[in-house]
Amino acid sequence: MNLSVVVVDDEPLIRSGLRAIINAEPDLTVVGEAGDGAEVLPVVRRTGADVVLMDVRMPAVDGIQATRLLLDSLDPAPRVLVVTTFENDDYVYDALRAGASGFLLKRTPPDDIIAAIRTVASSESLLFPEAIRALALAHVGVQPSRPAGLDEYQLTDREQEVLRLMAKGLSNAEIAAELILGLQTVKTHVANVLAKLNARDRTQAVIRAYESGFVPLH
Repeated sequence: MNLSVVVVDDEPLIRSGLRAIINAEPDLTVVGEAGDGAEVLPVVRRTGADVVLMDVRMPAVDGIQATRLLLDSLDPAPRVLVVTTFENDDYVYDALRAGASGFLLKRTPPDDIIAAIRTVASSESLLFPEAIRALALAHVGVQPSRPAGLDEYQLTDREQEVLRLMAKGLSNAEIAAELILGLQTVKTHVANVLAKLNARDRTQAVIRAYESGFVPLH
């Protein structure tokens, strides 16, 4: 399966570097570029990209606004992978809450960039779970904003188990092995968790779990 990628960054040098890294892979192709968030939706509409590498800080329309617009306007929407200079950037957490599937630092080694693109495209596991937990800890703090947990979403006991393992970064296959379940059964549980939490993917589900206190940050 060939994955198509759009690269969004206001610095041409960053775009050309990412393009070279991505196009060197036989199963990945950069099909479009944008220098600002305002240009993203037309480019993705035209190319039908699977994954968007989205700079989080841009002068006109930032990556958060662009992510929201993209995910609200397209169905199916591409996976968004935020690219940032600072891992504790407030913009990154806001972008994840807006629907981005993960984030990368601009200094990330090329092999890890490629692995991240493939991970978010497959949506079978959480990208850099410890980094997401650290971001949540920095923004949610010690006390969750909704200490009642996720009771209002009426997750079954099994779905709660699955969500906890998703937060640890386990893939569907790893969750199946951990709970001694069939892979298709796990996929069904994951789909139910996402639907009940109104989450676009695992990242948003796990952030809700952290913010509610259902999964402790310490």
